[in-house]
Amino acid sequence: MALLYSAVLVLLFVCHSAADVSDTDYGGVPLWINRFLGEPSVLSLQGRMDPAWFRANNPQECPLQCDCPIQWPTALYCDHRGLADIPESLPDRTQYLFLQGNNISSLSSSALANVTKLRWLILDYNQLKSEKLDQAGLQNQTQLYYLFANHNRLSSVPSTLPSGLKQLRLAYNQISSISPGAFQNLLNLTLLLLQGNRLQVITEEDFKGGLLSLNLLDLSENWFLTVPRYLPASIEQLYLSNNSLSGLDQGSFVSLLNLKYLRLSHCGLQSSSVHQQVFNISSLVELDLSYNKLITIPTVPTTLQYLYMEANEIQVKTICYEAPCGVITATQRAAELRTHHTGPSISTARTAQLFLLVQMFGSAELCVSDVVTE
Repeated sequence: MALLYSAVLVLLFVCHSAADVSDTDYGGVPLWINRFLGEPSVLSLQGRMDPAWFRANNPQECPLQCDCPIQWPTALYCDHRGLADIPESLPDRTQYLFLQGNNISSLSSSALANVTKLRWLILDYNQLKSEKLDQAGLQNQTQLYYLFANHNRLSSVPSTLPSGLKQLRLAYNQISSISPGAFQNLLNLTLLLLQGNRLQVITEEDFKGGLLSLNLLDLSENWFLTVPRYLPASIEQLYLSNNSLSGLDQGSFVSLLNLKYLRLSHCGLQSSSVHQQVFNISSLVELDLSYNKLITIPTVPTTLQYLYMEANEIQVKTICYEAPCGVITATQRAAELRTHHTGPSISTARTAQLFLLVQMFGSAELCVSDVVTE
């Protein structure tokens, strides 16, 4: 007879979740240049080096509004210059174009016509408008992998995006709709940021025919009243925090068979409108339900490792699995593991994690439920 023990950690007060994806982290640009990849090492050269020195020592062509570092000839830094338009006659060697922090309101096909090898296009913190976005100008960038247009004035997701995109960041715009066929050919996209917009619904057609590789989807801070039904099945990380959700039924996440990280903080959720089995997702590892109005802890799968419940109205500190379970405090469980456990060894990492949280939070704010399966 073999015994299988599993524990889930519940934080009812202060906690720190997994690292957030910043809308302006630019995909994790390294601090130092990778001489094999040839990627830039900094996001801006403003205040770092004298542009006159660049021009005196760099024989390569460079627009007057930009800096062109000798060490990274494929990168153009035209950020924070007060530009109203993209500089003309960009060098054809350009692969990394930094234009954040300007006043650019339009993107024409001619602006990027001379650039055919563009890999990164950074347009954050500008004034881009959907009606002034020439779709062909983007579609022709067949080697573009990363497109950043956070903090602009876009009202819809562009309809003709480059098929090779891996990351698309459109956070904090005014997006209320997804253009027909916008994601149809984006088979390589792994990250899509749409938080801080005005989306209310996602239809079956919006994601149809694409997004087969999507890993992370951020829909936080939108206007959703219910969980969107037609999301890509490949999603492992789904962020829906800061939406005014009316409730969660049993099928809210049933199609997301690979879901590991789910964030639903600040959604106004109440226990009476949350189905007890909605989070019974076998792949789920982390669940954030903090800052809601829950009075009970819903059923969670045995695979769950982190459950964030701080700033709720919890009345009974219990966790229930599919099987009957006994609930004890973390301190009691730690003591039991130390003195009474005679069966097969429990995961060293999980036990260490349990002891650490006992020390940090104490048994008053932390409880652990164990399932024993013969």
